[in-house]
Amino acid sequence: MKVRAVVSLKAEYRLDVLLQAAGLARSTFFYHQARLLGPDPRGELKAAITEVFTSNHARYGHRRVHHELVKAGWQIAKKTVLKLMRQLGLICRVRRKRPYLSYQGQTGQVAANLLDRDFTASAPNQKWVTDVTEFRIGNDKLYLSPVMDLFDRQIIAYSLGTSPNLQLTNNSLRAALAILDDGAAPLVHSDQGFQYQHTSWRHLLAEAGATQSMSRKGNCYDNAMIENFFGHLKEEAFHHVRYLNLDALTTALHDYIRWYNNDRISTRLEGLSPVQYRAQALAA
Repeated sequence: MKVRAVVSLKAEYRLDVLLQAAGLARSTFFYHQARLLGPDPRGELKAAITEVFTSNHARYGHRRVHHELVKAGWQIAKKTVLKLMRQLGLICRVRRKRPYLSYQGQTGQVAANLLDRDFTASAPNQKWVTDVTEFRIGNDKLYLSPVMDLFDRQIIAYSLGTSPNLQLTNNSLRAALAILDDGAAPLVHSDQGFQYQHTSWRHLLAEAGATQSMSRKGNCYDNAMIENFFGHLKEEAFHHVRYLNLDALTTALHDYIRWYNNDRISTRLEGLSPVQYRAQALAA
C-alpha cells in the first residue's frame, strides 16, 4: 500500500517528494495515515476470531469460526470472517486422501450394501459405520479402527494397534456392542476388508442381533462418513505434526477423538458437537 510505504520512508526523505513519487495528495495521505496509526476498529473482532481458531487447535475454517462467533453474540457475515482470517493468516488445513486399503480380495463372506449411502439415522444405535486407517512414523505403523454412530457422527468405540488384524477390528466392535441397550440391533456397515468378511466378525454381529452391510468393491463413497472422519483426523492432528514415536501419536489420537466427540462443532449437527447433539436430542 502506497501510504504504508510513504510512512516508512518519511523519516529519511522529504514528504512532498515521496507524495509526488507515489502520486498521493497530501489530504489523502494524512487521512489514511490517521487510520493506520489509530486503533483498529475491528481489533476486538479479530481477537475473538483468533481465540476461536486457536482454542480449537487451528482446525476450524471460516464457517465454523463464524458459527462460534454468532453463538457468542456477534453479528457478522461469513465472508467477513473469511476475509479477516486471511488477513490474520489463520489458515485451516486441507484434507488429503488416505493410503491404506484393507481389501485383499474375497477371503470370506461378502454382505449386501444395505446402507446404500443413506447416512441418516433418526435415533442412536440405528446405523454404525467402521473402517481401518493407517498412520506411518518412519518405519513404524499404527492402525485405528473406529466405530461411528451415524445419528450424531460420534465415535462410540475404537481400538489402536500396530497391525490391521482381526483383533483390532473385533475389539472395537466388541466395545461398541457393549454399550447397546436391550433390544437395540444396529446396521453395521464396512468396506469389504478381509477383517469384515471373517467369520469372527459375522459371529459378533449375529450374537448381538446386528445386521451386516458392506460397501461395493472399491467404492469409497459407500462408506463416505467414516472416510470423511479419517480425512479430518489426519489433516487436523497428523499430517502437520511431527511425532517422535508411536506412543506420542497414540496419546494424540486419544486426545483428538475426545475433542472430536465432545467439543468439535458440526454444521450438520446444528452447530453442536456429537455429544452435545445427542444430549439435546435425548432430552427433547
